[in-house]
Amino acid sequence: MKQKPKLGQNFLVDMSACHKIADALGDLSEKTVIEIGPGAGAITEILARRARRLVAIELDRELAPRLREQFAGQPSVEVIEADVLKTDLMALRQGGEKASVVGNLPYYITSDILLKLFADNEMIDRAVVMVQREVADRIAADPGTRDYGMLSATSQLYARVERILTLPPTAFMPPPEVHSTVLRLTMRPRFTELAVEPEPFFAFLKESFAQKRKTLAKNLRASGLTADVLAPAFEAAGVAPMARAEELDLEAMARLFRALRK
Repeated sequence: MKQKPKLGQNFLVDMSACHKIADALGDLSEKTVIEIGPGAGAITEILARRARRLVAIELDRELAPRLREQFAGQPSVEVIEADVLKTDLMALRQGGEKASVVGNLPYYITSDILLKLFADNEMIDRAVVMVQREVADRIAADPGTRDYGMLSATSQLYARVERILTLPPTAFMPPPEVHSTVLRLTMRPRFTELAVEPEPFFAFLKESFAQKRKTLAKNLRASGLTADVLAPAFEAAGVAPMARAEELDLEAMARLFRALRK
C-alpha cells in the first residue's frame, strides 16, 4: 500500500490491536457502525462480521473502490467515497437509532472530526478513535495539569473519556513518527447537569482558554467584559481572581458562566 502523506495515512497492521479496537465498541449485533477512514480494511473486516450494518467512509479514490470490491458479497457493508467532514452523519443512521463510530483519525484534522462527532452527539452512543498520543493526553487530561485545555474541556463536556491502549509506530505501515492512543468516548453531554446553554457556554469556554498563559480574568476582559462585572461574578462562583482556565473543572466554569449571565 503506497504511502500518501497528504492524507495522513498510516495503516494499522497489528491484528491484535484491530480486535481490541473492535472489542471496545461492545456488542454490535444490533448496531449500525460508522467507520471513518477504513484504509486497507483491517478493522472493517472484523466489524463486518460483528455489526448489523457497517458504513465505511473513505476519502481515498483508490482505496474506496478496493473496499467495495472486497466487501461486494456482504450487503450489510456500505462503502462511501467521501470526506467525513462534509458527510451528513445523521443521514447514515436508520430511524432514530444511535450509531457507534470507529476510526483512525488523520492527525492533521483530529480536532475537526472530534468537533463534528460532538455536534452530532444525539445520534452517536460511543466513538472509539485512534489519535496521536499527545492529542489523547490533552483530550483525557485532568484540570490543573499541563495538558488540560480547550480540547480537554470540550471533549469532557460531551463525553466520558477512557484510554483503551497505546500503540508504537511499528503497529502501522508505513510507521508514523509518533505513538498512537485509542480512546473510547461515551457520549453524555453535561449541559443540563451544569445548567448551561450549549452554544453560549461553548463560546464562553473558547474565550476563557483564548490565551493559555493569561489568567481567566484577563482572557474574559479581552472578550469585552469589564472588571466591575467580573469581580462579583468570580466571588459568587467561588473562583479565585488570579485563576487560569486550565485550573478549573467544568463545574467551576459553569458556576462562573451562570454568575456572569445574571
